[in-house]
Amino acid sequence: MIAEESTAWPQVTRPPWLGGLGFAMKWNMGWMHDTLEYFSKDPVHRRYQHAQLTFGLLYSHSENFVLPFSHDEVVHGKRALLAKMPGDDWQRFANLRLLYAYLYTYPGKKLLFMGAEHGEWREWDHQGSLDWGLADSPLHCGIGTLLQDLNRLYRARSALHRYDFDSRGFEWIDCHDAEQSVLSYLRRGENNDWLIVCLNFTPVPRQGYRIGVPGPGRYRELLNTDSADYGGSNLGNLGAVEAEPLPWMGRPFSVSLTLPPLAAVVFEVEA
Repeated sequence: MIAEESTAWPQVTRPPWLGGLGFAMKWNMGWMHDTLEYFSKDPVHRRYQHAQLTFGLLYSHSENFVLPFSHDEVVHGKRALLAKMPGDDWQRFANLRLLYAYLYTYPGKKLLFMGAEHGEWREWDHQGSLDWGLADSPLHCGIGTLLQDLNRLYRARSALHRYDFDSRGFEWIDCHDAEQSVLSYLRRGENNDWLIVCLNFTPVPRQGYRIGVPGPGRYRELLNTDSADYGGSNLGNLGAVEAEPLPWMGRPFSVSLTLPPLAAVVFEVEA
């Protein structure tokens, strides 16, 4: 049972014998509103809205949350997700790919409304059909391909789902780089399964962007939303980066990354 509930009433997803309402999950409306408002801003202004991305982690484990991009957000003049994005068409698609990667790597279960899988331009109309023909164009097809890969990655890596409702599953690497509008964090799972996520919320490529990592080794790039397979510019890290014994951000090792524009990259350390 999932509660579509938008107040701060406590313990909606806690059992009745602990004083809760007994729902299995609850929509995270605060995260959804903050995220969509942030993404609607021109990237040049995002440095001033950085807290909209970081504030949600203060309460993200207080309930069992679902991250909802539902039908409510694409009707009544709110515009489709793709149409909410700023910039030209290329930047709009890049922003949407970044939004989906952020959704899939953030703690909480995922909810997408129909049409999101190929990037609808029009609002949802219950009296009409989706624009299925869009799925045949390269940029829209790239959205569908990315979501397929995100689903596979989410299923295959316990770090992305095992501790969605537990603080053990998430750890900031750096949440303070508002000036460059970049976030980096760890997702942790079972049996020392962990991933590194780095997101660049501007159209400016970041060369030599250094972040701290937990240990040595070769870090393989599992996902890059700027890949040409998805309609991106194909800027990346040539498949992997090597950790250096250079302490950074309070960690004993670090890696130097190329961050593509308006894109997310996900890494895992090779065994």
